[in-house]
Amino acid sequence: MVQAQDDLVEYGYRRVLITITAVLCALLEIVDTTIVNVALTDMRGSLGATLTDVAWVITAYAIANVIVIPMTSWLSQQFGRRNYFVTSIIIFTISSFLCGNATNIWELIAFRFIQGLGGGALLVTAQTIITESYPIAKRGMAQAIYGMGVIVGPTLGPPLGGYLVDNYSWPYIFYINIPLGIIATILAISFVRSPKYGEKLKANQVDWWGIFFLASFIGSLQFVLEHGQQDDWFNDSLIVTLSVVTVLGLILFIWRELTYKHPIVNLSVLKDGNLRIGTIMCFILGFGLYGSTLIIPIYTQSILGWTATDAGLLLIPGSITTAFMMPIIGKLIQRGVPQGYMVGVGFFIFFLFTFMMYNNMTPDTGVEHLYWPLILRGIGLGLLFVPITTLSLSTLQGKNIGEGAAFTGMMRQLGGSFGIAIITTFITRFSQKHRVDLVAHLDTTKFEVQQRVEILQRGFMSKGFSSNESLNKAYQVIDYSVMKQSTVLAYMDIFLYLGIMFLLCIPIIFLIKKGKNKINPADAMH
Repeated sequence: MVQAQDDLVEYGYRRVLITITAVLCALLEIVDTTIVNVALTDMRGSLGATLTDVAWVITAYAIANVIVIPMTSWLSQQFGRRNYFVTSIIIFTISSFLCGNATNIWELIAFRFIQGLGGGALLVTAQTIITESYPIAKRGMAQAIYGMGVIVGPTLGPPLGGYLVDNYSWPYIFYINIPLGIIATILAISFVRSPKYGEKLKANQVDWWGIFFLASFIGSLQFVLEHGQQDDWFNDSLIVTLSVVTVLGLILFIWRELTYKHPIVNLSVLKDGNLRIGTIMCFILGFGLYGSTLIIPIYTQSILGWTATDAGLLLIPGSITTAFMMPIIGKLIQRGVPQGYMVGVGFFIFFLFTFMMYNNMTPDTGVEHLYWPLILRGIGLGLLFVPITTLSLSTLQGKNIGEGAAFTGMMRQLGGSFGIAIITTFITRFSQKHRVDLVAHLDTTKFEVQQRVEILQRGFMSKGFSSNESLNKAYQVIDYSVMKQSTVLAYMDIFLYLGIMFLLCIPIIFLIKKGKNKINPADAMH
């Protein structure tokens, strides 16, 4: 990715079509990250897989994504941006077809990995293409259009996946990509242009060791995060081995990139103070964004008994709010409102969202209690997403902007992985703790407890069960309600701690330096 060049600016229908192509590709990649979640149960049934095996359908895609994102800038320069972009769309589309046709779980996982390699490139490259197609004065709006796709994408996945699984079958969540991929390929070949890059590297100059260390460090880390909880963390020998590989891979990767003449990832760009602060804030944003997106569908489906489609639809108003905020934020940045202030307000609003969720969660909460907190979350995301990524790059210039953007994208993904891993671990731990506490208060000698058991027992006896069977069933009902209550208390704890984390992040904004060059939001959003 090189500095935006005027000769890549498009006008009229060409710009419209390039914008549609870029947003379509970004949407394809993002929707595919979340659409699979609601289809896992059906996949298990038809492919005869265990829960651990089927979780790999998500893990494989995520690992491939995170490996490719930091290398995208370099790959574009090696092969030409348009060639790389078109190849990525074709890889993504063909592997979508192969995923739908997979006959066993390991075939599906292999094709999902290949799909992730194609998809990771789409997001970052689509961003750069849309940036450079607009003149500098209009990049705020370009950013807003792209931002809408990026924010609405994760929310479209679950309801769309739920609809396709309920009405057709799980392969259709992959087949839906095929016509869209073909359209995107034709549009990209016809309208996307490549900037002129410098000299390409010869095969013997390519940083193969850098690629190997990056893949081993990121791949191992992603695996540890996704499978740590279910494999009991460091009591599992594979998790311990891969944790060692992660640490060694990271050290060797840093050493290689700082000493090699043609590094695959330019680490020297992190000397910039604002980029360092920005990558930390992107990590926190990913943690909160993906973490809260994980809890809400689980809570509504497992505790409140909603369908997958209803759980997905609940998130849509908040996403629309964020999409509505995007152009407003873009304009405020162009008028010179400091991004640091917006980020501070965004963190505070996110804290208010978590606090409202903490107060509103019960085993029978209604839609009306969740609606406004999620609207608030949408406003908070709007105030965080664009300003964090623009201020990260506000003191960078030239091709460093593209390299910095790859870091912010990677850190947001890793923040999400850490968030999901830590939250799933704590849900299990907190649920167990609350269950022990609740059971301790269930004294069977108390009149209220005896009365409750008796009412339940009579209810079952009236349905024709014997006295002993009815008593057992009464205890099962009480046990289930204890489990439900302890899970809700665990979710409440998670929201409380998330809120505290966001509050503690507010002082970070005072470390931001004022950018000398005025960066457009569009240069930032990766």
